[in-house]
Amino acid sequence: MTTASGSLRASGRSASMSKPVDGRSKRRRVVGVALVLVAFVLVWEGAKWLGGDPWRLHGTIAGIQVDYEHVPALKWRIADDLSLPHVWDIGRAFVDPAQRGGAPLGVVLAGQAAFTFMEALAGFALGGALGLGLGILFVHSRLAERAFVPYVVASQTVPILAIAPLVVVAIKADWLSVMAVAAYLTFFPVTIASLRGLRAVDPRAIELFRSYAATRRQILWQLRLPTSVPYLFSGFRVAAAAAVIGAIIGEQTAGVASGLGSAIINYNQYYISAPERLWATIVMCTLVGFVFVGGVNLAERLLTRGRYRPVAGMV
Repeated sequence: MTTASGSLRASGRSASMSKPVDGRSKRRRVVGVALVLVAFVLVWEGAKWLGGDPWRLHGTIAGIQVDYEHVPALKWRIADDLSLPHVWDIGRAFVDPAQRGGAPLGVVLAGQAAFTFMEALAGFALGGALGLGLGILFVHSRLAERAFVPYVVASQTVPILAIAPLVVVAIKADWLSVMAVAAYLTFFPVTIASLRGLRAVDPRAIELFRSYAATRRQILWQLRLPTSVPYLFSGFRVAAAAAVIGAIIGEQTAGVASGLGSAIINYNQYYISAPERLWATIVMCTLVGFVFVGGVNLAERLLTRGRYRPVAGMV
């Protein structure tokens, strides 16, 4: 009883200590991301300070009249206002009207981002299911693995810009074409991750299951799939980013006017007069990718909370 109570107290102390550690790690991640963003802005504006176009700041900031001009000592084409707008100009583009008398550009891009996100999510689901199915097939059939894995790898050597028009012509449906293109980029990382994860099982565990006359299906559901979960989520994170890219490219190829792909084409046509709008669209595309990958990370934490961490006192 003394030993049991001591172990309970020790486990309670370890559980209470894990929360502050997790809190500190989260704060460190937030601070790290903030520092990276600040450094990125400083490098961006520093390049314009050294080799961009002349700076002219006129107006009132926090009640203070600002009248400032700066002529950079160097001249870099990559740092001029056309190639590299100021960060504050890109931020202002989000609140400026997308059209005369219309809604702000940020609101319009948010709606287009939601549409692209849904298409990417559908392609992610289709490609993920296909990749997991192929991984299960290859694990249980060496013949299928030797026959099809080279073609699976070779499929990723073909540029997506060459595949997308073929998919659009073959399917002849806007959002289905976009979903198929996103699935094409999604299934490969899931296939490789599932193949590796399903084979990461301890051979002794498989022998133990077989000694109890477990079937292949029982070994798959009760042993292989639970073991492969960390590998699968690693593949899902890569696939989530690829799905967003596939959805944007698919929208441009299929001519879908409701997503970010059409926004990129639209604002690229007016880049000379308003380059910050295209950069704002690129920022929105990046945010969609971050949200998608962040959703996969959140799902992993909810489904595997503490399940794959070593237990205190057992290591």
